[in-house]
Amino acid sequence: MKRIVIFASGSGSNAENIINYFGDNPTIEVVALLTNKSTAKVLERCDRLEVPAFYFNKTAFKNSDAVVDFLKSMQTDLVVLAGFLWKIPSNIIAAFPNKIINIHPALLPKYGGKGMYGERVHQAVKDNNEVETGITIHYVNENYDEGAIIFQAKTQVDGSDNAESIAQKVHQLEYEHFPKVIEKLLS
Repeated sequence: MKRIVIFASGSGSNAENIINYFGDNPTIEVVALLTNKSTAKVLERCDRLEVPAFYFNKTAFKNSDAVVDFLKSMQTDLVVLAGFLWKIPSNIIAAFPNKIINIHPALLPKYGGKGMYGERVHQAVKDNNEVETGITIHYVNENYDEGAIIFQAKTQVDGSDNAESIAQKVHQLEYEHFPKVIEKLLS
């Protein structure tokens, strides 16, 4: 059995989609979710979906091996960042080389880096009159959004689109492709 631990910071719609996708899978399971926000809506989703969820603070994350030890204790095969906003420390990357992936709501290398997440990305796409955007699933390294690209999917941006409608198009790509890419990586 391959074991996934998801990291999330917000509402958790991607996390829920992944959990549901693997709910009846006989070879892959989501064993836990970790969050850096004790008030994150994703915790409510995990409670409803009966997935163990745990909160950690910045000290545990950046200045200790507590998260590494937890991931090892869970026999984690893949760490999936689904709306997780903190930069992953080098001790976690070293403990799980090429075993941490992230999804970014743009076609990297465009609109990546520190501070580029969520609506900020979609607004930048709109402001720059892009004709397409999409998602990038990539490995995590020591730099924001610079790890090797695993998969990209595109969607058209129309002149009538605003940041919200762009976000809806991108979310549809995320929901469709993220679980399938995870499954392929673990097969």
